Amino acid sequence: MTSNFRRHYLFASDFDQTLTFNDTGYVLSELLGISVKEFERKAKGMAKLNLVQQGAELSYLLLHDPEFHSRVRRDDLFEAGKRIRLKENIKQIYEILDRRIDGFHFDFYVLSAAPVEVIQSALEGIVPEDHIFGTEFKYKASGEIESLVRATAGYGKVTRLDQLEEQLGIPADHVVYVGDGSSDIHVMLHVNRRDGFTIAVSESKLVAQIAKRTVLGDNALATLVPILEEIAGWQRPQIRQLFESYGFLIQGWDRVQTDWVTLRPSGVVTEKATAAEAK
Repeated sequence: MTSNFRRHYLFASDFDQTLTFNDTGYVLSELLGISVKEFERKAKGMAKLNLVQQGAELSYLLLHDPEFHSRVRRDDLFEAGKRIRLKENIKQIYEILDRRIDGFHFDFYVLSAAPVEVIQSALEGIVPEDHIFGTEFKYKASGEIESLVRATAGYGKVTRLDQLEEQLGIPADHVVYVGDGSSDIHVMLHVNRRDGFTIAVSESKLVAQIAKRTVLGDNALATLVPILEEIAGWQRPQIRQLFESYGFLIQGWDRVQTDWVTLRPSGVVTEKATAAEAK
C-alpha cells in the first residue's frame, strides 16, 4: 500500500561528466574548429592561476578569449548541447525520484557551470528548463555574448542551492548533491556540513574523499543506488526489482574500499584519502 505521506527532498546534480560522458568545453571547441588541446591548455592555465572559480574556465574564455568570443553565438551553444553525449536513462531517474520511491519525493534540479543553453538543449524533454541552472550570459541582437549575468560555478553552486532550499521549503538535511570534480567541492562540503547527502560519480580524490558515497557506472540509474539504500532504506532485492521493472538486470554490484597513499623515502605518509565506497 502506498503511503499518503511523502518526505520532500531536493536532488541536485552537476552536468558535465556527471550526467554526460563528454565535457561541454570539448564539444564546443570541436564545433568551432578549435583544437581541443588548445582549449585544455587555456583552461588548465586559468585553473593553475586561480583566475576564475573552478569550473568557470569555459565561461571566461567565452567572455574574454578572442578565439572563442569572436566565434561563439547563442545558437552555437544550443547546437553544442545537441552534440553532448548523455548517460543513459536520465529521464528514468527523473521519473523514479518523482513518484516511484514510496514515502519520498525528490525534486530534480541541475546545477552546472556550463552555459545554460547547452544544458537545456542537451536535456530537452528530460528535465524541465526551469529546473536547470547554468551560467547565464547577456547577448547582443547578433547573438554575440555581451556580458556575464550569473555563473553557477564553485561557490555559485552553493548560493543557487541555498536559494532552491528556501524556495521549495526543503530543510538542509533533505538535500542530495551529485558531482564528479573540483567544481563540486564547495557545494559538497556545504551539503555535508548541514547533514545532507553527497554522491561522487568518479574516483577523483578531490571528491571521493568528501562525498558520503561514491558510485561508478555507465548508466545514470546507478546514481540511485545509494539514495535507495541510505535514504529510503531499501534492501538489495527491492532495488534489483525496481531496476528490472525498467528492463535492467544488475550484473555486477561490488563495494570497493580505496585508500590513496603517498610515501616519502623516510616512510612518512603525506597523503591518505578517506575510504571511498563504490557501487
